[in-house]
Amino acid sequence: MLQRIQSLYLLVAAVCSGVLSFTTYLLVLEGTVVYAIDSISYVALFQGSALLSLISIFLFKSRQTQFVLGRLNIILNFILLGLFVFRLLNLPGGPANPEKGIGLLLPIFSIVLLALANKAIKKDETLVKSVDRLR
Repeated sequence: MLQRIQSLYLLVAAVCSGVLSFTTYLLVLEGTVVYAIDSISYVALFQGSALLSLISIFLFKSRQTQFVLGRLNIILNFILLGLFVFRLLNLPGGPANPEKGIGLLLPIFSIVLLALANKAIKKDETLVKSVDRLR
């Protein structure tokens, strides 16, 4: 069903990865703003994460597949976060650069939302198994 709480978590994670990645900046380099849209790899990873979240929403009949896609999406967001940290550490200003954008936090928000969605999916799965056991 689409009205479950995990669908809401997945929808917010998809919006966070898909829409906000184009509007927020990652960091400021010597007065120039760097957006995620400047690099095709970041755009592909953000859109892949959003696509996995949207696919997971509509696979509500197969909770196990939904759970696996959620885990894959978490791994994808960890890769994205690792790329951001790697790029941040290789900047001329380094980690001491005080002007970092909110875009660096988008994968963290997505990871938290996806973890909450997976927790709710697991809860539904145990509920269905306990009801099946009573039949």
